[in-house]
Amino acid sequence: MSYRLEAITRRQHLAFVASQPSVSHMQVPSWGDVKPDWRPESVGWFDEGDRLVGVGLVLLRPLPKLKRYLAYLPEGPVIDWAAPDLGQWLEPMLAHLKELGAFSVKMGPPVVARRWSAEAVKAAIADPRARQLRDVEATVDEPRAFDVADRLRRMGWQRTEPRDEGGFAAGQPRYVFQVPFAGRSLEDIQQGLNQQWRRNIKKAEKAGVKVVRGGYEDLPAFHEIYVETAERDRFIPRPLSYFQGMWTALRAEDPDRMRLYLAHHEGEVLAAATMLTVGEHVWYSYGASTSRKREVQPNNAIQWRMMSDAYELGAGVYDFRGITDALEEDNHLLGLLRFKVGTGGQAVEYLGEWDYPLNKVLHKALALYMSRR
Repeated sequence: MSYRLEAITRRQHLAFVASQPSVSHMQVPSWGDVKPDWRPESVGWFDEGDRLVGVGLVLLRPLPKLKRYLAYLPEGPVIDWAAPDLGQWLEPMLAHLKELGAFSVKMGPPVVARRWSAEAVKAAIADPRARQLRDVEATVDEPRAFDVADRLRRMGWQRTEPRDEGGFAAGQPRYVFQVPFAGRSLEDIQQGLNQQWRRNIKKAEKAGVKVVRGGYEDLPAFHEIYVETAERDRFIPRPLSYFQGMWTALRAEDPDRMRLYLAHHEGEVLAAATMLTVGEHVWYSYGASTSRKREVQPNNAIQWRMMSDAYELGAGVYDFRGITDALEEDNHLLGLLRFKVGTGGQAVEYLGEWDYPLNKVLHKALALYMSRR
């Protein structure tokens, strides 16, 4: 089987996404509108019967003063990663992007490599010998993923190694935490929460915490406590305009693509979060909380409301997104990992991001520049 790759329309792209049970929110056409510094292009793979069988959202970032681009497919492309010959999929993509002026291609295969149960993660956190999750025996190994990795290496792709500790680096997270919903009732999911989570949800309800859906006009309230969260958790916050653009772009494509939730208590917003949906996959995207009134447990309340709504939408998985891989007690992200583990889900490792240098000189220069940032 050989495939032809060409640029496709947003309508073609979105129709293919709608036919799939799960596609990353970073591989839908509207995600290109969220990233104004990149030039988006939708590409599609066609088989010998002229049927569209795969798609990808490519983000092109220009080099200053040069008509050369870094091509990036975040958590994509959407192809048959189990195919025996990945070259038939990826070689046409590389040729097409080279014609567009790309000097380097970065992609994030949506392929799961390993999974750890909540019990395994809790045991690892408690074990002083365990320094990183990647060194702990997995509950489930996915042999197909390691086969994919071997094939990519043979084709000349290079795995991007994270630059900073804890598994959080530029690009998309390699380690995430997910709660499986498929085949479970909402009562089953609730029973999967640990005792502390269930107790905190009841405490929030008894204290009068009200979780409501917000609109565009509520984004400034979200952003105010998001900035407070960034200062507390030591990350650089995005500007309010980013979230306003994200809201407008994603909801223009699908009204349920992005939602905003706010936890109120006695007239004050204590926590807020955004939720993204594509097919059967739902993500907790951005979260924010104030340091005030933590005793009324607004974070547990808002997450349970979002999980309940995700279930009503038919979600097969609720994705808490990135987690730290570092398990030392002095890691400031460990508390967030403990919070997510309390849902009874599983830690998931993806194959990570991979680079293909189309121009080795420019690719090396970019890597050197990024390492010094």
